Amino acid sequence: QVQLVESGGGLVQTGGSLRLSCAASGRTFSNYAMGWFRQAPGKEREFVAAINYRGGSTSYSTSVKGRFTISRDNAKNTVYLQMNSLKSEDTAVYYCAARATLGVWTSQSDYAYWGQGTQVTVSS
Repeated sequence: QVQLVESGGGLVQTGGSLRLSCAASGRTFSNYAMGWFRQAPGKEREFVAAINYRGGSTSYSTSVKGRFTISRDNAKNTVYLQMNSLKSEDTAVYYCAARATLGVWTSQSDYAYWGQGTQVTVSS
């Protein structure tokens, strides 16, 4: 089992940037594919970005492609989400998730482990 803790959320103005971090513990982090999801008030949780175990393959939702970048540092057991050009519609609780397998995964049901989430609020 792996434990995930997100950090880095906060309040930012439209057009600003934030970097989220997700620290993992409990198992060999480099064996896990990782993903970021978000849930806005009154909406279902949705896929944001995903990365394979080595960091060589990534996937993004259409709404964040070109603005967000997912990366990982296996030596630090951490996955990151760099968010640039933030918009009000990016306001949500952001969750990281882990799956003990190869590949890049974009569905919530693909992931067995989840963090508690970190709030991102973008003000206009």
